[in-house]
Amino acid sequence: MNDCVFCKIVKGKLPTNKIYEDGNFLAILDINPVNPGHSLLMIKNHHKNIYETPDEILCKIGPVLKKISNAVKDGVGADGINIIMNNEEISGQMIPHTHLHVIPRFANDGFRHWLGKPYPNKEETIKITKKIRNSF
Repeated sequence: MNDCVFCKIVKGKLPTNKIYEDGNFLAILDINPVNPGHSLLMIKNHHKNIYETPDEILCKIGPVLKKISNAVKDGVGADGINIIMNNEEISGQMIPHTHLHVIPRFANDGFRHWLGKPYPNKEETIKITKKIRNSF
């Protein structure tokens, strides 16, 4: 994709702070980090999101994600790590190129998770469960 920022980074056309690279993946520091060490793990080949990414690539990303997460956690002395993958604009995906955020977390960093809300009743839970199961 000619105008994809991540494709330009992969091709070396834009400067970045590379922390990891292999034949399929590239990890860089995020330019607008939530916390120091916030990194992006991207697939080198252009795929818009998880729905379009081939299964064989998704199968390979797990061990790399673990490696990056350990390096980020140890490198910045984080207390934990959030792994986030936004898919589609409504979820917060700003760059339509498959990538994951590896965000180091610290005990008093002030960030909070979104608050969940329970289903209104058991019938609604059963209805949603059936809808999802029927979508496979």
